[in-house]
Amino acid sequence: MSLSGFILKIAGWTVEITVPDYPKCIICVAPHTSNWDFILGKLAYASVGRKAGFLMKESWFFWPLGPIFRSIGGVPVERGRKTRSLVDVLVEKFKTSDRLCLAITPEGTRSRTSKWHTGFLEIARQANIPIELGAIDFKTKRITITDTFTPTGDNEADMKQIKQYYRGFTGKNPNNFSTDNN
Repeated sequence: MSLSGFILKIAGWTVEITVPDYPKCIICVAPHTSNWDFILGKLAYASVGRKAGFLMKESWFFWPLGPIFRSIGGVPVERGRKTRSLVDVLVEKFKTSDRLCLAITPEGTRSRTSKWHTGFLEIARQANIPIELGAIDFKTKRITITDTFTPTGDNEADMKQIKQYYRGFTGKNPNNFSTDNN
């Protein structure tokens, strides 16, 4: 058992990751209601011998945290003064990488929101990569990645289907999680 798996087991968590080890993918992670989601998600993916990067506000990439975040797969996200769209940047990054798995939280916040971001759908569609559906369920203390989703190009319909998938999961702060459709 890996150190990551041991830590999760001691903490009472179980991990079920049955999707193939794709060389390139987006891992859609929900519910996202706590900073613990990041730690648990990183541990779970590592427990099966996989590595995934993650998006984080550029403001967190200051010294000494910046080099640490980058070393564990952090990708800084520009806010405000964008020179290029994040979708375009990430599509290019996927197309030029031999191996890249990137965890994205479509809620984009730990606060309650029913407006989930659709950029991950566009990135996956344009880069022609699968989306793994990852869930961190605090009610059952289970972390699962058992389903893969292929975007159709109809972001509204795709998002409804993805939100439907996540309805059965409970975040650390349940009142901050919404799968309502706008």
